[in-house]
Amino acid sequence: MFILVLILAVGWCAGWFWLKDQAISRMDQTAKTLADNGYRLEWSKRDVSGFPFRLNINLSNLRVSEPSGWALTAPLVKGEAFIYALGNWVLVAPQGVTFTRPDGGAVIVQGQALRASLTDFDKRPPRIDIEGVNLTFSPEAGASPYFLSSAKQLNVRVLAGPNDQGAFLMRVGGAKMALQGLAARATEDGLVDMDLGLTLTRISAFDGQSWENAARAWAGAGGVIEVDRASVSGGAARLSARTGTLRPGPDGRLEGRLDASLGDLTGSGQSLQGQVQLRDGKAFIGPLEIGPSPRVW
Repeated sequence: MFILVLILAVGWCAGWFWLKDQAISRMDQTAKTLADNGYRLEWSKRDVSGFPFRLNINLSNLRVSEPSGWALTAPLVKGEAFIYALGNWVLVAPQGVTFTRPDGGAVIVQGQALRASLTDFDKRPPRIDIEGVNLTFSPEAGASPYFLSSAKQLNVRVLAGPNDQGAFLMRVGGAKMALQGLAARATEDGLVDMDLGLTLTRISAFDGQSWENAARAWAGAGGVIEVDRASVSGGAARLSARTGTLRPGPDGRLEGRLDASLGDLTGSGQSLQGQVQLRDGKAFIGPLEIGPSPRVW
């Protein structure tokens, strides 16, 4: 029995170090593959630990970028997976992250917690869950303002669906947003909650050497965004839209129509029914402009 236990222990140790080497090799190969396609995955230091039951990978000064100008950097990212479930990774950015927009510049994101999980790597898209608590969004000096300045809670989920579909779900709670037009007046420029559920068709066509190229290829293949739900509530009002199909126009801004309602949350039961129209780079409910139309690229 002692000899058997010793053999198992030696085999387990050897297996862990083999998995460690495999993880390092795959990361290096992924970085090379991305570089060959115009993307960048870089770090200044990599530490791998977690023996005997986990793989812990700490990356210092991580940077992920793509040719059109989008980039994500972080002073430190900690990743963890159990060796019997290497298809499920949990990531934490304890010092926050900075994302760079091609036109607007960099935005620094910090908070009490910022973490993500990655799984289903064999699907398109893989499943990504992001959670943030008490976040702040601060544009760097010289950068354009960002539509969010703070959020008490942020949840984002991306996952694959049937029939070449992908889903994007987002919930933001207790947020300070730079709303415009009717939306700003209705929410009284206070804290707002946002709930968004989208289904993207022909997701396999989303492929290219930059975000814009991939999005244009997807749109050119007939990909559309089906809106399952979209709402912004704050103050005494709730603006909600549903059951609509959107597609990007030539400039990347979404175009289409959604059934919508503007409701009173004070208990009066009053509401305004109509359609949200996205056209000419702007969003309208009836004749009233409620803000800019979202951009895909």
